[in-house]
Amino acid sequence: MSWVGSIGAGFLARARAINHVAAAAGTLLLMAASPRSWPRTTRMVFARQILFTGVEAALFITLIAVLTGVSVVVQTQVWLSQFGQAEMFGGIFVMVIVREVAPLLVNFIVIGRSGTAIATELANMKVTGEIRVLEAQGLDPLRYLALPRVFGMMISVFCLTMVFIVVSLLSGFLSGLLMGLPGDQLDFFVDSVLKALCPGDVPNLLAKTLAPGFLTALICLIEGLKVKGAITEVPQACTRGVVKSISMLFALSAVITVLLYL
Repeated sequence: MSWVGSIGAGFLARARAINHVAAAAGTLLLMAASPRSWPRTTRMVFARQILFTGVEAALFITLIAVLTGVSVVVQTQVWLSQFGQAEMFGGIFVMVIVREVAPLLVNFIVIGRSGTAIATELANMKVTGEIRVLEAQGLDPLRYLALPRVFGMMISVFCLTMVFIVVSLLSGFLSGLLMGLPGDQLDFFVDSVLKALCPGDVPNLLAKTLAPGFLTALICLIEGLKVKGAITEVPQACTRGVVKSISMLFALSAVITVLLYL
């Protein structure tokens, strides 16, 4: 019966981890309800997180969006034109780019770039004793460390996804012009995309950007704070944060997609 006990222990460990994340998320949401009460230090860290996660990553996101637009939008445009189904472009673009590819790729980039940075930073702070210093001064680490990073990443993911969608559409259209496609189709492109959008796309996009951004930062932060005291635990915490964040991203994206089409 040892294997049964192992399965039960693993299930309980995951249940406790989920409960821990849910409790921390609830606390952070309550803190965020009154942003005017945030201390000046918290607002400064919040601004720096948006600068690092959003502004500094915008150029790389733009590059990936251009490549995606060239590879996906142009191919779709060419094949639909050949079969006389150009009016389907908007629906395919919305289905592929807006609903799935853009949120997934942006979240992947943010996990690899900012999620690892958060886990590493918090783990190093735990090892060097900076967390204990904050607590000794009567400062709440959750308010000063977690709150600005979590909401800074959440907002950054949403903004970067919007940039990705716009750039991929424009780059695909411009690439089509270079390939000799008619130059008077921009209005048709934009109109077909707008017509393909449905009311459910707004909550879908919000859910696939805000929720993963929030949870990625929270998971990486928790994994960083789990470090006991050895510097060798820092890369392990970073790896756990990335693996759990990616697993969460795929699971959450699948659930949201199913709910959208119900």
